[in-house]
Amino acid sequence: MTKLKICGLRRCEDIAYVNEFCPDYAGFILSEPFWRHISLEELRVLTGQLSEKIIPVGVFVNETIETILPYAEYLGVIQLHGDEDDEFIKNLKEHTNCEVWNAIRPQSSDEINKACMSHADKLLIDSFSNGTVGGTGVVGNWEIIKKANITKPFFLAGGISAENIIDAIDTVNPYGIDVSSSVETNKFKDKKKIKMLKHLMDNG
Repeated sequence: MTKLKICGLRRCEDIAYVNEFCPDYAGFILSEPFWRHISLEELRVLTGQLSEKIIPVGVFVNETIETILPYAEYLGVIQLHGDEDDEFIKNLKEHTNCEVWNAIRPQSSDEINKACMSHADKLLIDSFSNGTVGGTGVVGNWEIIKKANITKPFFLAGGISAENIIDAIDTVNPYGIDVSSSVETNKFKDKKKIKMLKHLMDNG
């Protein structure tokens, strides 16, 4: 069964929604200046309300290990979404018990193959857009994923919605799907959209 991660949670209402529909992972943006960013104290409160069945994922962009470690207490996964190299990943894994995921925005299959050689536990393959590290809602190039020699479990991100999620799973066979903006209305998580997406995954 393909896993589901809902990212960009920032309100108590969001936690109530995911607790009801129980995706496998709940994502929190923990780097500034992204608008979905939350503080360490907000993370503590929100993860304290999160079902134990759901694994909390902290998303960081170009932070130091020292900055990340205080958050790790409340996380099961650290997702690196910036320019962190493999040495950084290796060092981070030595300092925390969390899984470490490496998010990439590839423009070729070779970039994916190279990422598979890292110390990361899993990959997150997002769509490439100039000038941004993700969260654009733009669908990626699935053909380069199909052609890659992927040896790690990976999440597919980038423009996945109720309209294309079954096609995405059938096309690239990811370990998991990562969504955020497609389950929002007016920049707030939408209970009905979360319910519909989870229903499609469970019955697709």
